[in-house]
Amino acid sequence: MRVIALTGGIGCGKSLAAEYFADHGALVIDADQLARAAIERGSSGFDEVVAIFGDTILKDGEIDRRTLGEIVFKDPSKKAALEAIIHPWVRSEFEAAVASLTGNQTLVYEIPLLFESHGADRFETVITVEADMDKRISRLREKGLHLSEIQARMAAQASREERVSIADFVIENSGSKDDLLRQVENIWEALTTSSN
Repeated sequence: MRVIALTGGIGCGKSLAAEYFADHGALVIDADQLARAAIERGSSGFDEVVAIFGDTILKDGEIDRRTLGEIVFKDPSKKAALEAIIHPWVRSEFEAAVASLTGNQTLVYEIPLLFESHGADRFETVITVEADMDKRISRLREKGLHLSEIQARMAAQASREERVSIADFVIENSGSKDDLLRQVENIWEALTTSSN
């Protein structure tokens, strides 16, 4: 069994790299998806978030993540309150996934804020996906983010240098999808041969 962290800044291409690892047989879990599930309608997290932030964050009966994001981004105490609801649930789901691993299985945990959460020591291998700033910005603009949003999110994340400082492998994702796939294959081979 191997438990690997896959990190990288916004717009670097972590999710596509994660898909390629899944294609090679890894069990992939996305921390952001777990965080979303923690406050989905019908969950106790949903009720707690609405109790703290009020009905103004709701849109068609669901939590409007953009509105919630704007609130917590401006107020550290609100951010801490939201994290106190989400993080314990996400941690327990991650721990359950690790406990379910058997034999030679590999778990790849896609976690954007690995450096910021000081969590690197929980993983035997850390991989970061990096890309040129221009490439990252153009990818995020294609997803519909405004430049001001992109800059604010990047400013809130660790720098490339900080992520690289905790990484065992660095994937450079400024080229084609084939380039990315080749790098994932090389890392997968290195990881699977070293453990046999």
